[in-house]
Amino acid sequence: MQRHGRKGYAYYHIVIADVRAPRDGRFIERIGSYNPNTNPATVDLNFEAALKWVNCGAQPTDTVRNILSQEGVMLMKHLQGGVAKGAFTQEEAEKRLADWKAEKAKKQDKIVEKVKADKIASAKERLEAEKEVNKAKAAAVAKKKADQLAAQEEAAKEAAAQEAAAEQQQEAAPAAEAETPAAE
Repeated sequence: MQRHGRKGYAYYHIVIADVRAPRDGRFIERIGSYNPNTNPATVDLNFEAALKWVNCGAQPTDTVRNILSQEGVMLMKHLQGGVAKGAFTQEEAEKRLADWKAEKAKKQDKIVEKVKADKIASAKERLEAEKEVNKAKAAAVAKKKADQLAAQEEAAKEAAAQEAAAEQQQEAAPAAEAETPAAE
């Protein structure tokens, strides 16, 4: 496997290389790619080329062996051994591989559906939590506005009371002036 991509976001090319070649060095043939950053991991593999090299005696690394097993290359190699021994025909081997791939696809689809359902459920939970937070904020804003209105009404009542007191004082003041005789 050849590493590509940036730090923390690597993807790999599956290559056929001489055992003496460095990891990211010279290679004979590129037979696929592996991206572990997606959920589930994405594998793009040239099945025929991989099968040809495994049958020729290529020794895959542990990770590549797992990838080849998951893609069915190792199963097909095993089935071809049965065909060579005469245990069953090539058509039977291809049918068994197709059945295995169909079963694997069903499992993969279930996993993908579960991931989608989990995403939708978490999104709904976040939405509900956000709605609760928004209700609490709205209640706090409404209370604050009600308090401000009450304070404004109270201030208006106090202003009206002060005006009434001022008017009473003004009415009392001219009456007091009229009672006192003017000094001449």
